[in-house]
Amino acid sequence: MRLLVTGGCGFIGSAFVHMAIARGAEVVNLDKLTYAGNLANVEDVAGEPGYSFVHADIGDADAVREAMAGVDAVVNFAAESHVDRSILDPGEFIRTDVLGTAVLLGAARAAAAGRFVQVSTDEVYGSIPSGAFHETDPISPSSPYSASKAGGDLQVLAWHRTYGVDVVVTRGSNTFGPRQYPEKLIPLFVTNALDGRPLPVYGDGMQVRDWIYVDDHCEGIWTAMTRGEPGTVYNVGGGYEAPNLEITRRILELTDAGEDLIRYVEDRPGHDRRYALDTGRLRGLGWQPARAFEEALAETVAWYRDRREWWEPIKSGEYRRYYERQYGERQKTTTEGAC
Repeated sequence: MRLLVTGGCGFIGSAFVHMAIARGAEVVNLDKLTYAGNLANVEDVAGEPGYSFVHADIGDADAVREAMAGVDAVVNFAAESHVDRSILDPGEFIRTDVLGTAVLLGAARAAAAGRFVQVSTDEVYGSIPSGAFHETDPISPSSPYSASKAGGDLQVLAWHRTYGVDVVVTRGSNTFGPRQYPEKLIPLFVTNALDGRPLPVYGDGMQVRDWIYVDDHCEGIWTAMTRGEPGTVYNVGGGYEAPNLEITRRILELTDAGEDLIRYVEDRPGHDRRYALDTGRLRGLGWQPARAFEEALAETVAWYRDRREWWEPIKSGEYRRYYERQYGERQKTTTEGAC
């Protein structure tokens, strides 16, 4: 199998590249190498005979067309993916997540590239107070990020209905593990705690998320790619629900840090209260998450503790400017209680 993996130097994309190479696939990794794309994430497979790297933007039609030649499937991880950044600058999210996806779809159709896998997010559904989202539920995105991903999803499904392109869409829950850029909750709080820095908790910290370990997420994507029905959406959730504040306190325990590091800060606009996914459709294909949350979280914390050389250079320069822009004013008005 020859795969075009877009965004394969990012967090989930690089984990998928490792999985695909280990299973004997050839992988063309096309990545723009934005702030969250890191060649170090794939350095240990860079010498494999079935691996090649293309430094390009998915919005570059010529580069995409060349990279797509002869592939059996396309797996699209390429995306701007952080809600906070989308609130600060939504334009880049539209360019990549909507227009870039359209470029990929056009090239896949022209090249008869086989199956197109759109890697999406549970955030397109919006918030749910109880129960769990099914794939047939309407989508109601709350942020510029989730709206851009919803736009990509709808294009993918439209290409199937209009042109007959073989597509599947996966919608994953909150994912964690090694090599995750330290702007998301778990790697941000782990690295801050290891350095004795404040952990900025939005609002009252009681927003509930469904957590899944990165390898389980990738296994779900692989299952949908190889066994899924054309034109179908598959939810990929770990089934471990917990409020952000609970995750925060568990991280403090694992890093031997005190709760005095918690800083309750002003909540972000449009912050969804709860996500939950029904994964029965994907489980019907034989998939289920294999890793227990507590064990996987402990291993993840240990990875960041042991790999300072990976994340310390990241948390400077552009990252530091973003962090101050995002949390600086909020932290000046923090209280020891919920906002």
